[in-house]
Amino acid sequence: MIDLGLTKLALIGVVALIVIGPERLPKVARMAGTLYGRAQRYLAQVKSEVSQEMALDELRQIQQNMHETSESIKRDIAAATSTAKDRNVNTDLPLATPMELMQEHYAEQHARKVQSFRRRKLHRSSAIPAWYKQQQGCKTHVISAAARVARYRPGMKTTSSFFQ
Repeated sequence: MIDLGLTKLALIGVVALIVIGPERLPKVARMAGTLYGRAQRYLAQVKSEVSQEMALDELRQIQQNMHETSESIKRDIAAATSTAKDRNVNTDLPLATPMELMQEHYAEQHARKVQSFRRRKLHRSSAIPAWYKQQQGCKTHVISAAARVARYRPGMKTTSSFFQ
């Protein structure tokens, strides 16, 4: 944009004071400020619209590339199945659908998570031996709050049966 320094602005102000006069200068300065603000807002709006259009064009190009890639994969799969049928390959076996492959993948992930959870739980629970916990009077079993109140309330008889 225009490169206006402090000296140039001071020179413009002095010339405006001489040409316009001191009584009309505040109105003109206010009007110039509002026009300058409008121009800045308009430029910012144009910049944002241009950037949105550029992003939209990029997204359209990505969508087109993905569509072309999916079509080429579809053609490759069709060609592979047609060559397999031409070679008289035993096609009695059902081919795995993408959904089945995805389910197998998630089942494997779940099995890995369960295994790591069990390993971590074993590590947490076996860090201190049970005999040491009993000797020190540490908790070896977790009980609910209601069971704790029923067990340790003073003046109450504890019963051995749960359903009395």
